Amino acid sequence: MIKLVRELSAKDIQILKKLAPECADLECSGSRAPYRSILPPLSNHYAADAEDFTRRISVLDDDELIYLISLIKSGEESLGCVQPHYMEVFLNLIEKRLGTKDAQEVMGIYMAGQECSTDDLISFK
Repeated sequence: MIKLVRELSAKDIQILKKLAPECADLECSGSRAPYRSILPPLSNHYAADAEDFTRRISVLDDDELIYLISLIKSGEESLGCVQPHYMEVFLNLIEKRLGTKDAQEVMGIYMAGQECSTDDLISFK
């Protein structure tokens, strides 16, 4: 899979702002680099904890969730900086709303992109 550097589209920005209304700019406060994905800034800069992350991603409608999964599958949406406990929440949402097959596919993409030991990662059906 080719990892693409991308600029957020208008649709991406709309989804990010829906998930994190307090997002004032589209730049990482630490690196000053522009956001290139939706889930990493949500999990690393806006969600206070797993409960907050759950509340935020639960507002996605099915079309937005399918769109986000399509970005993950194409390599446009990075999962590399999403912590395992947030990823588990996201996978559970996918499974509940769209089914196990999609959740397992996203989990495979997440696992393939991790540089840490798989012992540190979540287990998913």
